[in-house]
Amino acid sequence: MASWLIYALLSAVMAALVAIFGKLGLAGVDANTATAMRSVIMALFLVGVLVYEGKLGQIATVAANKKAMSFILLSGVAGALSWLFYFVALKYGNVSQVGPVDKLSVVIAVILSVIFLGEKLSLLNAAGVVMIAAGALLVAIK
Repeated sequence: MASWLIYALLSAVMAALVAIFGKLGLAGVDANTATAMRSVIMALFLVGVLVYEGKLGQIATVAANKKAMSFILLSGVAGALSWLFYFVALKYGNVSQVGPVDKLSVVIAVILSVIFLGEKLSLLNAAGVVMIAAGALLVAIK
């Protein structure tokens, strides 16, 4: 199995746990405050990973790259907004509906990758993307 696929599957498992733990943790608390606290915990954890890997010094190298930092900044803002919307959706909706609808991000990412990154999409891949979209929409229907 390709390493990217292993990491992608691990990412999917962890994202599923975010939904379950998030839904359980949102009972009786403000979704935006919970999201902010989650972000702080994530930042501390990730700094710990850098320390463990001995890569803390690379922060200055990345920060000095203006193009990289511009896109990292945009990615961070988009991610923060995604989490805010996701946690509010989890607070008021069912994980079994919010999770699949959130995965429409896969469909949107594929479309944007074709438009802006020039990535190619085979007929088989396109069919899979259409099925993801259809499945997410079917799950969203009550």
